[in-house]
Parts: sequence; structure tokens; C-alpha cells
Amino acid sequence: MWWGLSSPANLNELGLTEARYNRMNVMADSSFTVAGNVVDILGRRTFAGEVVVENGRIAAIKETKAQAGNYLLPGFIDAHVHIESSMLVPSEFARAAVVHGTVATVSDPHEIGNVLGVAGVKYMLENASHVPFKFFFGAPSCVPATTFETAGAEITVAEVEMLLDDSRILYLSEMMNFPGILYGDAACLAKVKAAHDRGKPVDGHAPGLRGEQAAKYIAAGITTDHECFTKDEALDKVKAGCKISIREGSAARNFDALYTLLGEFPGQVMLCSDDKHPDELLVGHINLLVKRAVERGIDVYDALRAACITPIEHYTLPVGQLRVGDPADFIEVESLKDFKVVRTWLDGKPVAENGATRIPRVEPKVVNNFVPTEIAADEIEVSVPVDSKLKLQVIEALDGQLITNRLEYPAQVINEAVHAQLELDILKLVVVNRYFQAPPGIAFIKNFGLKRGAMASSVAHDSHNVIAVGASDADIAAAVNLVMEAGGGLSAACVADGVAEVQPLPVAGLMATGTCEEVGRTYGTLDSRVKSWGSTLRAPYMTLSFMALLVIPALKLSDEGLFDGAKFEFIDLLR
Repeated sequence: MWWGLSSPANLNELGLTEARYNRMNVMADSSFTVAGNVVDILGRRTFAGEVVVENGRIAAIKETKAQAGNYLLPGFIDAHVHIESSMLVPSEFARAAVVHGTVATVSDPHEIGNVLGVAGVKYMLENASHVPFKFFFGAPSCVPATTFETAGAEITVAEVEMLLDDSRILYLSEMMNFPGILYGDAACLAKVKAAHDRGKPVDGHAPGLRGEQAAKYIAAGITTDHECFTKDEALDKVKAGCKISIREGSAARNFDALYTLLGEFPGQVMLCSDDKHPDELLVGHINLLVKRAVERGIDVYDALRAACITPIEHYTLPVGQLRVGDPADFIEVESLKDFKVVRTWLDGKPVAENGATRIPRVEPKVVNNFVPTEIAADEIEVSVPVDSKLKLQVIEALDGQLITNRLEYPAQVINEAVHAQLELDILKLVVVNRYFQAPPGIAFIKNFGLKRGAMASSVAHDSHNVIAVGASDADIAAAVNLVMEAGGGLSAACVADGVAEVQPLPVAGLMATGTCEEVGRTYGTLDSRVKSWGSTLRAPYMTLSFMALLVIPALKLSDEGLFDGAKFEFIDLLR
């Protein structure tokens, strides 16, 4: 049996009593009936009833006399997520997500694709196959994301076509190169055509694109977008025929700006996390967005349609909608206000109950593409003539957003070197190539708030070189070297305090091999550490990871230098 309950040897691991173990085996091996208040989302009604399951499918839904009880509804779907950003392999993500009623994800594997190419995509498919959770992966469309950084791999047009021919690949992942679509880049258009020829949808990625340009991008066959920062931007795209995925992740949080779309355009809106760190996945997932929407006055059926139905319709997902004949993918919640999940079923199998996962752990394989390079503090010094009148170009990080601002400040020059200005919260930012030895990219950034110490990560979208920010060159070098020594990970270092902490991420430098609880606990320690050093960002490590994402303006840093995302060109650090 896939669920690993053929003997009670692993009861402690699963958190089961023997009585509950026996009951679950009966449920898994036979037909069963669940009574409760059945939520018919598209019919916009809730009624007392019984759901009858036979051989993993819904055999009948019977109305009964009115009764008190919990609510039965389709499971939640994350309409756009990079599993890698949870720092968990798919099997571990699944074990955590089902606790919150998530039964499926539309997953873009381009993070591991940038590290390992097609082999990375195949790794995700293979690991996911060991659990009953319904992962739906796409073919990465933009690997590498740009030519202005060093990635570990390239996924060509021919390889995209090969992936799209795989029945397990349901769509073309986000087309991040929207200038390529607008200006007719042959490779971009060929990838979109390959998806269309196979009847598979194409996800979009067009931050800030408005008006005629947005319409032109969507007219090329783009069907979704999860990068809207404002409602006006989203409205432009909806009017052009695009579905909007409202994103609320660990770094980018657009729910407050966009949630009213749920009631205004039912059937055109979905919910997604994009990137979800393990500490937050332990707390909740899409269920929390539905709860917030209802609290804000959105009709419960409109909120649930976005969370449970529209992704199935858009991507033609083989996921149950709590209808007769559907796979028995459904959940039980205590109320239609708090959406606290009591039980989750997938294909009629119980996969979560009362806050505990029922999916056994799978020991993940380790794959990587990492060449560790130790750096010294003097390698990240920025030299400048003492009488220079040039202005320092500074990245301004924005809490809860992937976009940044571009600022100018007088450079603080000491001994013919540009220094951080802690009193102005202007810190040094460094990106070090993880694929071969090369000089680091260096910039300055505002709003990380560190007064001491440094933090580093090999999760640095999208090419995943090692990125670090800190209060001193010595601390930055120490933090980078911790990540290098681990072959990938997150770190915090303060030479003066003797702090040297690291969470290894041995799977492609992106994912750990532990459980969500284990990784979340270590991550929480690092997060608390850098916040104790002064960072006021909600998710400092997640925000740091996006400071290398060149395709989102205004200023970002790659291993090759400071990059203007609006003009799509490198710029000088001092101008």
C-alpha cells in the first residue's frame, strides 16, 4: 500500500494511535461514507449530506435531513508555486501541505531547472511520484532567465518540446522574458507555439506591464499572470483575456491590493503562493487566503471557486471537484469562516487528519551542481579615487514586493574604498558565482537593516548563485564561505560574536533533505538571528533571494554586476 500502513511499525513516525491506525487501514482498503455539510461551490449552496466513496472515486452524494457537523468541500489548489522555494523536496512539501487541505499544486520547476537543466525537472517528477499528492509540473520556459548572469544550465527549445511531450508536464511555465514576446524573439515564440501545438496553456510573468503592451503580450497566447502589483495592472490584463493568480507568498504579497477581484471576476481569478518558506507552510497555505478573503467580505463561494475550481478548469487538472464520478479529492473543515482543516483525502485515501500528515516520509536523493569557492574580505572591496564626485547607485528593497527602487547617495569613501553606511542603512550586497571561480558582483542596498553580522544564501533567483548582505566585509565573506562549505544553504555569520550558523541545502543548493518541521525550525533560528541584528523585513532570506532576480525592476545584482531591470542593461555602481 502506498501509504505505508501495511504494518504498525511506523506508528510513532506518523503520530498514530493503534486504534486510529486500524481505522485508517479500513478506510483505505474499503468504500466509506462521510457525513457533513456538503459545499457545492458552482451551485452556490451548502446542504446536509453524505459523500459515498468507492474505489477512490465519488460514487454518490446524498442529501439528508438537516444536521450539525463539519463541512465537506473540494481540496485547495496552489495555482502557481515553486516547490523549491519551500526548501523542501516535493515529497516533503506534500506531507506538510495536505495538513492544510491542499491537494494539488501547479508547480514551476524552473529553480532547479536553472541549476541542473532538464535533469532537475526529472528529479522533481521522480521525487513527487512517491507520494499521492497531485503535483502538476510545467516545462520551464526561461532557463536561463537572462543572458546577464551565470546559470548552471540551459533548457533549449528542443528540450522544452521534449518536456511538453511528457504527459506529466501540463503547461509551459511562466514566460518571464516578456520583452522577448513583445519584440518577437524567435526562441520565446517557438516555446509558446510548442505548448499551443500540444494544447497546453502558457503561464505568464509580466510585472508592471500595462495597456497595449499587456494586451500584446497576452494576445501571443499567454493565459495567466501572478505578478500584478496593483489592481489597475490586473484589470488591464483581465480585460485582455488573462486569468490573474493572486499571489501571497513569503516575500511577494499582493493579496491586499487584488483580493476584490475574487468577487468581481469569478472564474477569472486563482490563488497562489509562488514562494513559500517552510516556517510559514507549517502554519497554513491556501486555506489562510480563503479565510482572509471571507473575512474581507468576499462571498464564500467566490473565494472557494478561486481556490478549488478555477485552476482545475484552466489547466484541465485531473483533480476532483466533489462531484459524482470525480476522484475523491476532498477535505473536511470545521467552518466556512476559519477553514480549519480536519481531514484531507486524495483518491479516497486519508492523507491528513487533525493537523497530522498521514503521508510517510521518503528519503530524498541528493543531486547538485556546485563548485565551492572561498572568498576573502578584500575580494569584495570597491576601490574608488578619494576625490571622486560620483554618486553611489543603491538598490532599495521593498518589504513584501519583488520590485525594488533605485536610489542615489554620496559614496562614503575611506582609504580609497567605498564603505557601507550603517547609519543610513546602506549595506554591501554581494553575488558570488557558484558554478566556477569568478570575481563577485558587488552593489549596495538599503532596507535590510542589519547593524552587525551578515546573511547569505544559495537560493538567489533565478540562477541561484550565492548572494549575501551584511554590515562588514569580514562578516559577508564568513557568511558566503559557510554556504560554500555546505555545498549550498542559508547562513548567518558575525565574526565578532563568534556566530557561524548554516542550514545546508544539499539538493541543488535549493532544498534540504529533512522534514518541514526540521527545516522550518532551523530556518526560524536563522530568521530570528538576522532580525536580532536589526533586520525589520518580514522574510529577510526570501527578500534577499530576489535581489538577484534581474527580470523584475528596478535595480538588481547578478554575479556579473549591477543590472537595470527597466532598461535591461548593466549600469555602473558609481555614476
